[in-house]
Amino acid sequence: MEHRPVSTSGHAPSYYAATASEPVLRPTLDDEVEADICIIGAGFTGISAGLELAERGFSVVVLEAVRVGFGASGRNGGQIVNGYSRDLQVIERRYGSERARQLGAMSLEGGNIIRERVAKYAIACDLRPGNFIAAFTDRQLREMEETRRVWETHGHTGLEMVDRAGLPAIVASERYIGGMLDRLGGHIHPLNLVLGEAAALEALGGRIYEHSPATSVETGPSPTVRTQAGAVRARYVLVCGNAYLGRLLPEISGKIMPVSSQVIATEPLDPALAEALLPANYCIEDANYVLDYFRRTADNRILYGGGVGYGGSNPQNIEAAIRPAMLRTFPQLGNVGIEFAWTGNFALTLTRIPHVGRLSPTVYFSHGDSGHGVTTTHLLGRILGEAVAGHAGRFDVWASLPYYPFPGGHTFSVPLTVVGSWWYRMRDRLGV
Repeated sequence: MEHRPVSTSGHAPSYYAATASEPVLRPTLDDEVEADICIIGAGFTGISAGLELAERGFSVVVLEAVRVGFGASGRNGGQIVNGYSRDLQVIERRYGSERARQLGAMSLEGGNIIRERVAKYAIACDLRPGNFIAAFTDRQLREMEETRRVWETHGHTGLEMVDRAGLPAIVASERYIGGMLDRLGGHIHPLNLVLGEAAALEALGGRIYEHSPATSVETGPSPTVRTQAGAVRARYVLVCGNAYLGRLLPEISGKIMPVSSQVIATEPLDPALAEALLPANYCIEDANYVLDYFRRTADNRILYGGGVGYGGSNPQNIEAAIRPAMLRTFPQLGNVGIEFAWTGNFALTLTRIPHVGRLSPTVYFSHGDSGHGVTTTHLLGRILGEAVAGHAGRFDVWASLPYYPFPGGHTFSVPLTVVGSWWYRMRDRLGV
């Protein structure tokens, strides 16, 4: 089936772009301007930080290479998944009990920020509660039980184990044997969320320039960010480019790897069928290392994502890559058309923990949310804002964690990562 044209020019040809809020055409920077804060990147991290700072009374300029939400923030699965890409028990083994306690205390905040801002700024982004992690094997269920136990020690009491008998109330698929429900999770239209947050930032006096990629960053006491046609002089610079940062700052870009994920969206279903497939209207992800994720949209489509392309590589045919997985989960959709197929990159770190730090006393960065970006970008955006405002305690917790470049350098990092992922894929297939 032919895909519908996008309604938001400049974005990927996604369901989100085609159903986005009325687009705002923002100017390109063609002059020298001044601000308290210059932010590179108008995705969730940058806009979240900008909104935090504007609410505190700072003047903010955001530079975006393409459009607000152009990258992963406007292309992801739209799932509010609490926590990080590594469980708190893994964080404790790596970094000790104190760091686990500190990160655990922050681990629900990203989702809370989203809900607070949706309510405060009346953002229409189809917010719905509930996130379910589906298990294929007994081993996965045991790991979920341990995760639930650890989460409860950090104050998260919204988790509930579901056995096979409880599955029909959540998902109409024979693939799973049970899972874990997070009542504090949920799902949203991510592009409309970031567009709504950008509008809130502008209402508070923030300035956003689109089609204005940063070409250089001067990291001295009075930092300056230059574009092809202009410059921003600021007291502080926040680098929030994530997987789309490119080679602007090689000293940090070598610690992340762009990884693509692919998504398809069906044609609108009969509402009764959509409800039968996902009766509770929770978003779902499975517990495999390379996982599938899916949910209902507000107009009764099934949005289904998965796959992985290390280095940002994409399959030639996205629908052919993802549709078979969707049909394994929902054979009921065998005759349903696919209206949208798109891909986007997220930033992966070697540790699978976000990479946060300073390039100088005036230049801060945050990236590498490693597949958990909807919530962690909102948390870390707020923490960037706190640090610039003089309250760097939580920022320093993140900045103190060790981070490493991918082995193999620019040439061999992707093939070495692929080899490593094979082991985890084999574990998933064998159920061990």
